[in-house]
Amino acid sequence: MGKYQGEAKKLLELVGGKENIASVTHCATRMRFALVDEGNANFKEIQQLPTVKGTFTNAGQFQVIMGNDVGDFYKDFIGVSGIQAASKEDVKKAAMNKQPFLQRMVAHLAEIFVPLIPALVAGGLMLGLSNFLGAPLPFLGGKSFAELSPLISNLSKFIVWIGAAVFGMLPVLVCWSTVKKFKGNEALGITLGLMLVLAGFMLNAYTYGNIVSAGGNIRDILINGSEQYGIKAGEYVLDLGFYKILMIGYQAQVLPAMFAGIALCYVEQFFNKRTPEVLKLVWVPFITLVITGFATILFIGPVARSIGEALVAVFAFLFKTPGLKYIGALLFGSLYAPLVITGLHHTFIAVDLQLAAASGGTFIWPLIALSNIAQSGAVFATYFLYKSDKKQESVSLSGTVSAWFGITEPAMFGANLKYMYPFYAALVGSAVGALISTAFGVLANGIGVGGLALAFLSIKFEGAHQMGFALASIAAFGLSFILTFVFSKTKLNKGSLA
Repeated sequence: MGKYQGEAKKLLELVGGKENIASVTHCATRMRFALVDEGNANFKEIQQLPTVKGTFTNAGQFQVIMGNDVGDFYKDFIGVSGIQAASKEDVKKAAMNKQPFLQRMVAHLAEIFVPLIPALVAGGLMLGLSNFLGAPLPFLGGKSFAELSPLISNLSKFIVWIGAAVFGMLPVLVCWSTVKKFKGNEALGITLGLMLVLAGFMLNAYTYGNIVSAGGNIRDILINGSEQYGIKAGEYVLDLGFYKILMIGYQAQVLPAMFAGIALCYVEQFFNKRTPEVLKLVWVPFITLVITGFATILFIGPVARSIGEALVAVFAFLFKTPGLKYIGALLFGSLYAPLVITGLHHTFIAVDLQLAAASGGTFIWPLIALSNIAQSGAVFATYFLYKSDKKQESVSLSGTVSAWFGITEPAMFGANLKYMYPFYAALVGSAVGALISTAFGVLANGIGVGGLALAFLSIKFEGAHQMGFALASIAAFGLSFILTFVFSKTKLNKGSLA
């Protein structure tokens, strides 16, 4: 008899029985269910089970947080239920079939970008740390740490090397993840990504941005050359005789790499179905890269770049227009955390990267970090409010630490959403923090660790960016912390403090 057999039987009953389970699997800490009808599950009683640390629904999956013993629990659950063990892909597929079109599209987007988050965060931290070491500081007499020591200067170069590799070669990562998601040949995806940034053949996207920002005619400059930008005539032009294609790179670009990766998968699938087995190894990779490559430089890349520039223009208009920018900040600060619940927040990864690439900084990421900081303030307050409940005390403390390093799900699902009034407090704190950040025009170099502990490293060090973000962080954390205590004494608290 398994250790969790009795509790597994109870969980089976509370999720609506075997007939209500389309598929079930587990990850490192959670049981993941695709339920036939979520209305037949008793979520409240499930949360009372001894091993359960919290529950939430995301991307059509009902997830039960178990902790490190989830593997043993899952084995007992499979044993008592008689359900066949499923893979994560099986559960995703079963859950996705119930989702509306928009949510399915967002789920696809999340599956492309979520595997890249560790690299993006590491790269963002490296560039942020380099920015910190190279920033002139008043207490050093206006000098930077890098200027004071050759060792620190060389260390800064090493750090930039890592960060530049991540963002300079970002299309390689995006192409690989996109092709993997759409079941294409991953090696071809990596190759296509390298084609989009290959030095010597493609004009660096940052140089392209400088030319356009200065009002230069990019087509004339590339065809005729420019001493100012060190470009030889025809150096980055593919002359087909009847048309000259501009070979402009896509460093730090997201949409061109993603759309090109999707196109590659469809081209590969088309020729795979129509090529004799004996010729597939030679013919399919060759013709796939040729067709996708031409389609990308002729159509996919330029169109995707234009879409990205339009997206940046829309956000820039919303957040930089006097008066309107505060409405945008208020809405974003209030709505980002609810978007986390739905999974829609993953769409902002692409927006952040596009903003950073186009304008050298993003005003969205500081607001995301402030939302996380606000959640940490609210969950920290619940640690004190529920000290008599040892299980909740433990969940709140661990959720606080996780949120300080940018991982807010344990805080949100383990306490803030469980009692709701801390979540409301966090929304107020986040909104006020967003208003302060927007008023100071705070910009981040890129994405990083969006929590109280390390978020400042990604914020620009020149000007008032750091001061503005510090004030916004204090407001977001402090207001959320204080308002959680205030709201606990009001009708917003529908339960009772144990």
